[in-house]
Amino acid sequence: MSFSSAIIEEEEIPQETSQAEESDFKNHLPDNCVEYLLFFLDSQLDARKQLSQIESIRKSAIELATTLTKDYIWQKDEFNLTLKNEKGLVYLHGITDYSDAVEDEWLIVYILRELSKSHPNLWIRVFDTDGEFLLVEAANVLPRWLNPEIDNNRTWINNGSLFLIPVKDEPGLKTRNLELPEAVEILKTKRDALVHSGFVEAEAFYRLEKYPAQIAESIHHSLITIPRKLAYVLHSLPKSVAPAVETFYLRDPIALKRVISPSGPPTFPPQDLITTSVRFSRVLFAQLRSQRFDTPPSWSVVLKKAQKEAPSGEADKVMARLDIGMKLTCGFEMLAAKADKSKNRVVRELAIELEDLEEDGNDALPSNEEIKTWKDSDRDDSEAWMDIDYQEFEKELDGKRGNNASSAKSGFGDANTQSDLRKIVSRFEAFLNDDSAGMDGAELDDMDYDDDDEDDDFDDDSESEDKEVSFDEAEFARMMREMMGLPSTDSNADTSKKTTVKPEPPVLDEEDEEIQKLTTEFEAELNEHGALKLDPAEKQPRLKGTDQKEGESSLEDVKEEGDEDSEEEVDVDYNLAKNLLESFKSQAGMAGPTGNLLGMMGFQLPRDEDDENDDDEEGGSSSKGKGKAKA
Repeated sequence: MSFSSAIIEEEEIPQETSQAEESDFKNHLPDNCVEYLLFFLDSQLDARKQLSQIESIRKSAIELATTLTKDYIWQKDEFNLTLKNEKGLVYLHGITDYSDAVEDEWLIVYILRELSKSHPNLWIRVFDTDGEFLLVEAANVLPRWLNPEIDNNRTWINNGSLFLIPVKDEPGLKTRNLELPEAVEILKTKRDALVHSGFVEAEAFYRLEKYPAQIAESIHHSLITIPRKLAYVLHSLPKSVAPAVETFYLRDPIALKRVISPSGPPTFPPQDLITTSVRFSRVLFAQLRSQRFDTPPSWSVVLKKAQKEAPSGEADKVMARLDIGMKLTCGFEMLAAKADKSKNRVVRELAIELEDLEEDGNDALPSNEEIKTWKDSDRDDSEAWMDIDYQEFEKELDGKRGNNASSAKSGFGDANTQSDLRKIVSRFEAFLNDDSAGMDGAELDDMDYDDDDEDDDFDDDSESEDKEVSFDEAEFARMMREMMGLPSTDSNADTSKKTTVKPEPPVLDEEDEEIQKLTTEFEAELNEHGALKLDPAEKQPRLKGTDQKEGESSLEDVKEEGDEDSEEEVDVDYNLAKNLLESFKSQAGMAGPTGNLLGMMGFQLPRDEDDENDDDEEGGSSSKGKGKAKA
């Protein structure tokens, strides 16, 4: 593997730069790119010796990256470093486009962190299109003073640890965005002021725990059927598979014309086909495998012949290998048409390789015996990692997966996917179960408030809402089971005898008493007209009149029940349940917020398959939104 050579980039910087241009620097980074800056800071060395040390670090970084990624397939760009001179700072700089492979970004973070462990005076900053993505990973444990408005240039890696430049009322420590020269000056002169948090570091580097093993696990070998000429090219330039798959994946009509109706002889004609193993990254293989592609005319005869000649019971396997091989060959065909004009080093090497083959002819191509001697020539990895068992997926969301080794390989995804999924769920549950959160909702700092005052009047009115209402989990669970027609967890419990502990009446001032009086009158009027009728199962014993049909009640009964129970807290739970069930119904059997939340609570709601029948039988009664529950 070769990396970019050292180049000192001299840039003319204007004497004065507007604050808007400085603060908008994030937008200059292209999408799906990660940028990294490496500074060697040692005040005891002069400029010449520091430059020598920087060059030594660059060579060390390239050597480390070459060792770690020897057999790795980068999605688009490789790890690279150049020497840069800007704003009076001399440092190593690199930008990598990782495209759809986020693992490439984290591999670069791992390389940089490992590099910092062997160079104590090396300070590294890494960020992407979203800004300080390491802080995004550690969002749950960040100190309150650190927010996206002021986090620019405040996150640095040194000696394998993560350090933060704090916000303090001290000279040099600004409370707003830091410019890069200012941040470097703080690293030089105020290192004692830097903040190191073990919690922030653990969360920020959580994804690095699976490295370096993840480097090998991200590779996928697959047996495919391709022309002998292409097999030779892939053996010589295994990394050329990435730009070929990208060309196929992002093909346009102009590029596809080269395959469907070529004006000249094809570079890789579908003849002299062999089956051999090709090394992909998992992302590349998934992109190739999942794409639907109409068979080009030149491959139609080949596929039909293979279908007829396939051994009994192996037709599917043969056709799958040929299908992947056809897609990859078409990708190389489209790539070869523009290889000599590409700026990508690997693609230019491909153009040179094809020119050499054109001169040497077919005699340079390997024989079947020689191909069998290639490393991993018959390796065919399992594609189980692409399969999703939705039952296992739900178990992962519920956190109910077993920890035994036998189930680790048969469940949803691989071990890393399971670990990431559990972490997402645990973070969400921690957010919902945050005991420190008060009734006022999320705590915001000064940076998070909007300066727009047009809604001030509405906000003031909302302060008069009832803050004494509490959520009874046990009552909610019991009520949900009754509405869904499920048996109660306590078979001996008498549902008609419900004990409700009434809270002590709060001390109200005149304004609160007036609001409470109006609320009570409004609720009574709604009850009288049936607007609040939820018809829960537990109120069936109260229904009067044996001549009435089951599940029906008169407006007078509803009024009486509303008067009797107007002071009970359970009405709040009923309304909450009704809203949840209606929200679940609106999902129409698809995934949604209500289904996910109830699933985390252990509820598996039935599908609302016979809602229309219920409406016809009960004359449009309130079965809607209650799944299969009967009134």
